[in-house]
Amino acid sequence: MKMDMPSHEHAGMKHEQQQMGHGGHHDHHAMMIADFRKRFYVVLILTVPVMLLSEMIQHWLGITISFTGDKYLLLLLSSVVFVYGGWPFLKGWYEEMKAWEPGMMTLIGFAITVAYVYSVATVFGLSGMDFFWELTTLILIMLLGHWIEMKSVAGASRELELLVQLMPDDAHLVHGDHIMDVKTASLKAGDIILIKPGEKVAADGNITEGETYLNESMLTGESKPVQKQQGDKVIAGAINGNGAIRVAVTHGVADSYLSQVVKLVQDAQQSKSKTQLLADKAARWLTLIAILAGIATFLYWWLSGRELSFAIERMVTVIVICCPHALGLAVPLVIAKSTALSARHGLLIKNRTDFENSRRITSIVFDKTGTLTVGRFEVVRFDTLQAGLEKEQVLLLAAALEGSSEHPIATGILSKVKALQLAAPAAESITAITGKGISGKVNGKEVMVVSPGYVAEQLRDANTTDIQAGETLVYVVVNNAVAGFIALADQIRPESAGAIATLKENRIKTTLLTGDNRVVAESVSKALGMDNFIAEVLPHQKLDKIKTLQQQGEFVAMTGDGINDAPALAQADVGIAIGSGSDVAAETAGIVLVNSNPQDVVNLILFGKATWRKMIQNLVWATGYNIVALPLAAGVLYKEGILLSPAAGAVLMTVSTVVVAINASLLKVKESGK
Repeated sequence: MKMDMPSHEHAGMKHEQQQMGHGGHHDHHAMMIADFRKRFYVVLILTVPVMLLSEMIQHWLGITISFTGDKYLLLLLSSVVFVYGGWPFLKGWYEEMKAWEPGMMTLIGFAITVAYVYSVATVFGLSGMDFFWELTTLILIMLLGHWIEMKSVAGASRELELLVQLMPDDAHLVHGDHIMDVKTASLKAGDIILIKPGEKVAADGNITEGETYLNESMLTGESKPVQKQQGDKVIAGAINGNGAIRVAVTHGVADSYLSQVVKLVQDAQQSKSKTQLLADKAARWLTLIAILAGIATFLYWWLSGRELSFAIERMVTVIVICCPHALGLAVPLVIAKSTALSARHGLLIKNRTDFENSRRITSIVFDKTGTLTVGRFEVVRFDTLQAGLEKEQVLLLAAALEGSSEHPIATGILSKVKALQLAAPAAESITAITGKGISGKVNGKEVMVVSPGYVAEQLRDANTTDIQAGETLVYVVVNNAVAGFIALADQIRPESAGAIATLKENRIKTTLLTGDNRVVAESVSKALGMDNFIAEVLPHQKLDKIKTLQQQGEFVAMTGDGINDAPALAQADVGIAIGSGSDVAAETAGIVLVNSNPQDVVNLILFGKATWRKMIQNLVWATGYNIVALPLAAGVLYKEGILLSPAAGAVLMTVSTVVVAINASLLKVKESGK
């Protein structure tokens, strides 16, 4: 995550995300945490003698410890603390200034250097009192704060790490009559692998033998185990139930669904939205304010006649307490948490801005087939409209053309042919008629399977039939004459009504946009209580409908399959590709929902709003804390006896950062309707 305000933690988050999926994340982050922990304990041990050798602490405790060279021992111990304990901050200061991006490490490095140099000067003759003990306690608390914070930051990307861990290291490769264990990374397309009960699926593929139930909850958010049998697709990382299955691998690990999801999450975490850019800008200003406020505080107290040590102490406290640490982490922590967490619930964020904009949606346009409906068409009636042609022949002619199509209507027709145990003839010269149907040659005849709209436009005097409510109708045309019809029906998803109702509760309008006929569209729209429907729309016309809604002042989200609906998805303010299955690379959509469940659209919007609230809460806390703490650090209530020490300033800064980290970690996906 490239930050305009780099810090030790920010660099750590960036590096950890780059390492994700390559085995380096855990070791790297553990190393960083261990480094802060070790430095903290070393400084803690050295802080005790430093404090006992300090005159002010001796005065408070009513003790006296004095011997020849005691001030030089104090200098030596403090120097070790400054160099060893302060090294992460001094190094960070150097890196920030080298990139000419002064930030948190610049402020801390500058503050402890000023304190150390002044104290060294007092040892060698400068009038005034050193504050070695303040310096060591400041570094001690900063190290403790960073150690605690690093552990908190680790939690923000834990969901992504869990996704990575879903991929098993080894797979059972079927080689003839033998089964051998191989590394998952070595699998390639065409390999047959065995998945034993309770094991994770090692690669995407199709089941060639056996049946079972798979738990895909960590991949798609679907809590119920999904039944799988011969011919069904399986996703790498899913957990097998109690049945052994053999799977034909469709592609290597690098191209698997899980790998694509991990890459999407990484890309989204490293991308910057408008909110992140705003936070970065605020952090830059806060750094400038901290430096100017520190100098102004120093000049005020020094010119007012106070001791140099007091003026320097006030300046150090202001600079430390003003570090834009919490502000710099406010949004990145929420981004890291939300992006990985949503991926585990089947909500894949490709574009951060689209996701954050989901809270602004006022109107959602739904595609019908496979989104609001099950997407599984079944033939409910079919008949001939031409003398001398049997009704079964009408079905077989349609099946011949639709044999290689994966369209839901084609699937319904082929299922009916299979159920009737009929054999479809061969077809050739098959061509799609965009938005209208399909054509080809069967037994030397020109055959088409087309929509009622095509018949109305091209074959106006043709014999037709009435469309019944809820049906989708196609006509079979032979040699430019209507030969018969096939009526199919698609059931409304049980979750659809609840999803539409929830959207209404959130004052979001819903529109059904479909290429299907008006009767079907109106039937589905009324059954679900939708606000509007637009029927018989060709794919390229959907874009115009989206534009019309936008011109009416609506902030529009479009849901579609990411292929036919690509122009509309690109035009919409928020593009949501639904039901892409293992194809998560729907280029035109900013968000991809793994399942075709409309309830996931609702979950997406609610989660988008929750994520936005967390960002705002963190930004308000981070800026509000500075507004209150800065004047106290500067000493505005000094006459009332309220004065913050540098160590107290460090404690407050650390607390504010940890609060931001904890608040981000509380983010959850609330699954409405599940």
